[in-house]
Amino acid sequence: MTFARIAGTVVLTRRADTVPGARFLLVEACTPRLEGRGEYLVAVDTVGAGEGELVMVAQGPSARNTELTDRRSVDAVICGIVDLVDQDGEVVFRK
Repeated sequence: MTFARIAGTVVLTRRADTVPGARFLLVEACTPRLEGRGEYLVAVDTVGAGEGELVMVAQGPSARNTELTDRRSVDAVICGIVDLVDQDGEVVFRK
C-alpha cells in the first residue's frame, strides 16, 4: 500500500460497467507529510474519501480484495483514510 493525496474526481461519460456505482478519484502518490511525488493514478473509492485527504491506496491484485472490487478489472483502490502518521516517535501527519 502507498500514501496518496486526493487530487480530484474522474468523471466518465461511457464505461464498461465492471464496477457498478463506483466513484473514481485522481490520487497523487505522496509522503506521509503530504509532499507530492508527481505520480498520479485513478483509483476506485471504497471509503468516501474527499478532496485533499491523505489516503492509503492498494494496487494490483490487492486492489481486487474489497467487496466492491472483488474479481473486477481494477488496478488501484482507496482502502483507507489516514487519521494520523507517527514516524520514529514524531507525529508527521494528523487529520
